[in-house]
Amino acid sequence: MDFYCDQVLSGQIAVRRVAETEQVLAFHHTQPYWPVHIVIIPKRHISSLAALEPGDLSVAQEMLSVAAELCRKITHDHGGCRLSSNSGDYQSTKHLHFYLHHGPRLRDEHGTPITQQLAEKA
Repeated sequence: MDFYCDQVLSGQIAVRRVAETEQVLAFHHTQPYWPVHIVIIPKRHISSLAALEPGDLSVAQEMLSVAAELCRKITHDHGGCRLSSNSGDYQSTKHLHFYLHHGPRLRDEHGTPITQQLAEKA
């Protein structure tokens, strides 16, 4: 299953959009891992950054352009942010996506709230 194509781009799951172009959609993560957590995706399926082919470079450039615009806004509002992308075994959704995020991590890599983990250790 490709969550972004099957659920987000199809409209089955409503998302809070923050930017959109002809080829790219950026939206707030539906279950954020950071206080500010934006997902940037191409509107057509590309499995990962490692799978980019020469014909995909205009989409990747547009993704970076959207990321740069949002990065300026987040940096202005919060002082800074990070841009990340996963590939291969680190990629839970096999659709190219960038995360733009700021703040302390709220969930671990499995989605478990960090405050819950701290409570369980106490």
